[in-house]
Amino acid sequence: MQKKKKVVIPAVALTLAMVLGACGNGGNTGTEASTAPASGTNSSATQSPTKDGLDISKEVKLKMVFVGPKPVDYDAVFAEINKKLKEKINATVDAEFLDWSDWAQKYPLKLAANEDFDLIYSANWAGYNDQALKGGFLELTDDMLSKYMPETWKAMDKVGWDQAKVNGKLYMVPQNRGESVEKLILYREDLRKKYNLPAIDSPEAYANYLKAVAQNEKGVTPFTPETGDWKLHNLDRILLKQQNDWNMLDFDLPIGFKLTDEAGKVFNVYETQEFKDLLYYYKDLADNNAWSKNVLNNKNDHQQDFKEGKTASITHNMGTLGSLMALMRMEKSPYELALADITPNTKKSNAVSTQNGVSIHATSENPERALMFVDLMQNDRELHDLVQYGIPGVHFTAVGDDKYDTTDKSVNFTGFSSWGFNSPLNRDNASFPEEATALTNDWEAKVYHYPLETFVFDNSKVKTEVANVGNVMLRFAIPLEYGAIKDVDKGLEDLNKQVKAAGIDKIIAEVQSQIDAFLAAKK
Repeated sequence: MQKKKKVVIPAVALTLAMVLGACGNGGNTGTEASTAPASGTNSSATQSPTKDGLDISKEVKLKMVFVGPKPVDYDAVFAEINKKLKEKINATVDAEFLDWSDWAQKYPLKLAANEDFDLIYSANWAGYNDQALKGGFLELTDDMLSKYMPETWKAMDKVGWDQAKVNGKLYMVPQNRGESVEKLILYREDLRKKYNLPAIDSPEAYANYLKAVAQNEKGVTPFTPETGDWKLHNLDRILLKQQNDWNMLDFDLPIGFKLTDEAGKVFNVYETQEFKDLLYYYKDLADNNAWSKNVLNNKNDHQQDFKEGKTASITHNMGTLGSLMALMRMEKSPYELALADITPNTKKSNAVSTQNGVSIHATSENPERALMFVDLMQNDRELHDLVQYGIPGVHFTAVGDDKYDTTDKSVNFTGFSSWGFNSPLNRDNASFPEEATALTNDWEAKVYHYPLETFVFDNSKVKTEVANVGNVMLRFAIPLEYGAIKDVDKGLEDLNKQVKAAGIDKIIAEVQSQIDAFLAAKK
C-alpha cells in the first residue's frame, strides 16, 4: 500500500465556540455553538463546528488497532462511543483487534506495511521503542499535545511524558495511571487443600502444587501459560526478574541488570547461574507433567481454561488476575480461588508510563483528530467509562465516582487493550478481591525506585543483531524453558553459542555505552 501524505497541522485555529467541561466531575459543560456553519460546511457538524477553537467541520472516520480479542458486544458499545464522538469532535472510530494468539506476528507487519489506520495501542512490552525508531509512529510535539489534547497535556505528570520519549522525542500518549508490573499466580485453593499442601509462597511450594495436580487430577493441566510470541514469559519474570531483584532491559532481549547496582552493569541472562538453575527447575516440572506436552504450540486462552477448570493455575499481573477472580466469584464458580506471590520478600517496582499507551500511525491523514480522540478517552467520563467498561447498566453499574460493579454482561466487553486510555478516571471493581487489594497495598509499600527506571534503549545501531537474537530466543530458548530439550546442559551451551553468533555481545556493548552516558548525565 502506498504511504499516505501527512496532513499539515493547521497553524491558525478558528474562534472558540465550545469548551468541554473539566474531566474531574465527569460532567459536560460544553455549550452549543451560537453561530451558524459557514457555507459548504458538513451539515452533520452544525452543532459543533469548532472544539477549543479548532476547526472540526469536516467529518473524520478514524481507525484504531487494539491487541486482544474483539469483544462480543463491540458493535453495541462502539455505536454509543461513536454517537458521543460525533457530537464532541465530529468523528467516529472503527476498531480492529489483533487476537492474543497471533498479535505478536501481525502487529509489526501492519506497521511495516504502512496499512491504513490512524491509531494503535502501544506499549514497552509490545516493541514501542523499536517501532518508534523504525518510523512507524508519528512524532508528537509539545505544540501538538497542548493544542489538540489540552486536558491530557495538563493532567499528565512531566515524568510520564519523559518516560515515553525515545531519543528525546515522543511517539506515544502514555497511560496516566500508575500500576504494578509484578507477576503472580492465580491457582485453585480447593486443590491445595484437597491434597494438604503447604502455602504456595515460594518457587518450591509452587512446584509441589503443580506436581500434585499432575499426579492426581486427571483432565486438569497444572499450569497453562499465556499464549503469544513471548521471548521471556511470565514465569521467567517471576523466577528471574522478581526472585533475583533484577530488571530486564527489554523482554525481547536476554539482557538484565541488578536493581541495586548504581553503576547499571548489564549482563547476558543466559550466561548466569540463576538462569541455568531455572532451566533445571523447568525441566523437573516438564518431566512431571506440569504443563501440556503441546505447550509450545498451545493457542488456548489461559484465562478461559482456568475459568472452565481445565487448568489449575495461570500467571499474570494483579489487575488481570484480581478481575478474573471477581468475575468467577460473581458467576458462582465451583472452584475456590487464591493468589500466590512466590517471591514475597523481593523488591517491587511500578510500571513506567509506557506500560500502556496509544500511538498515532505515521501515515495517518488525521493526526489532529486522532489526538482529540485520545484526549477524550482519557478525560471525558462518559467516553472513558464506555471504552473501559462498556455500556452503563448493561456491562457495569457505576458505584460512586471511582468504583463499579460487574453484571452478567461484563464478559461481553473485556479482554482487549483499552488500557491504553488508563487515567485517573479509571474505576476499581467494587468486587475486587480483598486479598488482591491487601497484596497491592503490601507491594506499594515495597516499591523500589532504581537508577535506570527511566532509561530507554535506542537499538538503531544494532537493529540487525536485535532481530537475530530475538529469533534465537524463540528457536532455542523457549523449548529449553518448557523442558522440551532432554539435555539441559547441551541445550544451554547451544543457546549461548547461537546468541553469541547472533550478536548479543555487540548489543550489550551498545547498551552499556548508552547506560553509562545516561547515568553520567544524571550526576
